[in-house]
Amino acid sequence: MKEIRKVLPSEHFIYYSDNAHCPYGEKSPEYIQDRARAITRLLMDRGADVIVVACNTATGAAIATLRAEFDIPFIGMEPAVKPAALGTRSGVIGVLATVGTLKASKYLNTKELYQDNVRIEEHVGEGFVQLVERGELDGPEVERIVRASLQPLLDAGADTIVLGCTHYPFLRPVIERIAGPDVRVIDPAPAVARQVVHILTERGLINSHSGLDPESPSLELLSSGDPTTLHALAATLN
Repeated sequence: MKEIRKVLPSEHFIYYSDNAHCPYGEKSPEYIQDRARAITRLLMDRGADVIVVACNTATGAAIATLRAEFDIPFIGMEPAVKPAALGTRSGVIGVLATVGTLKASKYLNTKELYQDNVRIEEHVGEGFVQLVERGELDGPEVERIVRASLQPLLDAGADTIVLGCTHYPFLRPVIERIAGPDVRVIDPAPAVARQVVHILTERGLINSHSGLDPESPSLELLSSGDPTTLHALAATLN
């Protein structure tokens, strides 16, 4: 959302946080598909022109189903293995992601394209999603939890770390501090933002909400659970 708003500052956004059913990482594909359908219907009822599935796990489990069942463009997430593989100096890249993302065919297919040329080390960001959902983004305990999952990748020689979950960029300052200045951390969000611009431009939908009441908020926040943390995190988007 932060990267998309940078390139589309005049658009109206509806952000739905499914925090009552979070984390998705270890839930079944069927469960995630049902949640994705329900959220899609809600967003379409509120006038969405394009939907970003801002979750790597949900993209892997549900985006094909959503595209087959709904007549609206969907943009998904994918761990940025390609730029990591092309930019590594050590020949080792690390992927931090959820269990669901690491098992998804979308990720596995991408990994297969590059693993002959680079070594891809993987680790689940244990506890990362829960930290972000609680709004705990720094401090000794946060650093301890982040280090436990990041250090094995660094010990394996990774000089590039791919953030394979959309919660993880909230912890990026801690990740970069632990990793040090010689390790590159890649967030796929800017590429997703560019794709949103491309789809809206292609369909003639840029600034399609310009007729809205100027008093209408440019960012509407919705939540399936307690919205307190969502609003606190949203303050970091500006």
